[in-house]
Amino acid sequence: MSAPFIEIAGRKIGADYPPYVICELSGNHNGSLERCLSMVDAAADTGCDAIKIQTYTADTITLDVDRPEFRIRGGLWDGRTLYELYAEAHTPFEWHAAIFERARQRGVTIFSSPFDETAVDLLDALDAPAFKIASFEAVDLPLIRYAASKGKPLIISTGMANLREMQTARDTALAAGAAGVLLLHCVSSYPATFADANVRTVPDMAARFGCPIGLSDHTPGTAASVAAVSLGACVIEKHFTLARADGGPDAAFSLEPAEFKALVDDTKNAWAALGAAHYDVLGAEQGSLLFRRSLYVTADVKAGEPLSRANIRSVRPGNGLPPAELDNVLGKTATRDLARGEPLDWSMVG
Repeated sequence: MSAPFIEIAGRKIGADYPPYVICELSGNHNGSLERCLSMVDAAADTGCDAIKIQTYTADTITLDVDRPEFRIRGGLWDGRTLYELYAEAHTPFEWHAAIFERARQRGVTIFSSPFDETAVDLLDALDAPAFKIASFEAVDLPLIRYAASKGKPLIISTGMANLREMQTARDTALAAGAAGVLLLHCVSSYPATFADANVRTVPDMAARFGCPIGLSDHTPGTAASVAAVSLGACVIEKHFTLARADGGPDAAFSLEPAEFKALVDDTKNAWAALGAAHYDVLGAEQGSLLFRRSLYVTADVKAGEPLSRANIRSVRPGNGLPPAELDNVLGKTATRDLARGEPLDWSMVG
């Protein structure tokens, strides 16, 4: 029985297929369209399966007020208001056509996270093949319904969500017409620690929800992503920057181009290495059979002389009798003269 999958731009995504690696550009363009287009080029060079951006403005995602609950406490963005952060990090709507065009020129699938209905409409007009719902919006059921109504696959991050909220988001998307749903295990901490990554959640989610599961990874490096693939994650989403030293809202937990290429290679190799349970000789091992141990004559023996540990021993290579036959050979006599270095067979044993 095949595992559940979704399909984005003709690419099947599920446990039976290589992991689908999403390169999240986020706000690391630092307000420059040219830098953003350079990021698209660099991302394409890593071999990622898809590039993702985020579609919002500060006004569509929050309010420009300085009340305590609108100010960030702790973490990378400590002390800033939500409006200030999103004004810096947003990708202007008017850039989207150029960004989508560049990705398509480079042969890479591109889609985005919409944060309101106007964003969904823009992305639909640009023929985005899927929508990604961010963790903070996973409880925004009207947004999920509207995005799902376009009849495209939805990827939903689940940071902070409990099981009921995850199930509700999934069911809402499917009921509203989504062409499949994929859930991403996510820890909404920036950066996330390895201790909090809890990638064993991936197979548990797969068993509970009956849909493909991936990981939105905010930990440093690639270790958590590789571990998640080994546990069945079929999507890896990771933030990307040209250089952490250049700064940017998400630069501290983003991978640089060479690191992202390593992520792509390592996760796909990890998936390939999973293979299947196998307990017989592989074709690739046939040549190595020669070098297994077997019984050999280790000292010249005259016909009629006894075979003993002094003249028969288990050594490499593997052309003689199996070592398990040693006790059945010892004490018997040689049927002919035996020379040191001959592989022992039953015709030599009397």
